[in-house]
Amino acid sequence: MGRKQSRIAVGEIRSITILSIRIDNITYADALARVEAFLREGGLHQIATVNPEFVVIAQKNAEFRRVLNATALNAPDGVGLLWAARHLKTPLQTRVAGQELVDRICALAAERGERVFLLGAREGIAERAAAELKRRDWRLEIAGCYAGSPAIAEEDEITKRINESRARILFVAYGPPKQELWIARNAARLKSVAVAVGVGGTFDTLAGIVPRAPAWMQRAGFEWTYRLLREPWRIRRQMAIPYFMWLVVKSQIVK
Repeated sequence: MGRKQSRIAVGEIRSITILSIRIDNITYADALARVEAFLREGGLHQIATVNPEFVVIAQKNAEFRRVLNATALNAPDGVGLLWAARHLKTPLQTRVAGQELVDRICALAAERGERVFLLGAREGIAERAAAELKRRDWRLEIAGCYAGSPAIAEEDEITKRINESRARILFVAYGPPKQELWIARNAARLKSVAVAVGVGGTFDTLAGIVPRAPAWMQRAGFEWTYRLLREPWRIRRQMAIPYFMWLVVKSQIVK
């Protein structure tokens, strides 16, 4: 019988809905408590770090929308979501940024002796990201690194690698929606993985390819501005933010 994803967790998770996408109203402490619970339970638990770009993509991609609404946890990553939640009078407690969540999950993995696999990004980037994570905490056990591809034709080889590594935590850096769809498609084939997270450009940041924004910009929620200034070619992707805001306002007018 195939291995299924699970949404079982300790305690209640309150959620809100923004443009038909479930967003879990959690803090970092809540997220880590659930990761610990997921590591104790059977099945694979998919975590998505949802930001406005995810929500915009999901408006036209029905399969992505279905996957996001079936995850074990949807972290609210992005000040745009906090703005939308306030506008809809269903405020979220705080932002749970993907980069910071990865850092904290890795710290937890190091403490517990859980094996971590890094999948995705350009060739060699996952290895550099792994080296940085090991530099931060030598106890962290890196089960493997592989760039690979989200192409269906490569799934047999990739899932074989991950299974042979006996990884318990899997980070997938193919960008949305490919990384979330990849995890959902392969959940039943990943035998040892308990937690799988789509992490976007996190490996690039860990590897030093893309510097992190100054701390004050992170706290203010303007990391996207910093990255846009450094990478102007991202302007088309960043246009998802004002479009997302327009969709939220429009949804209220239509009502």
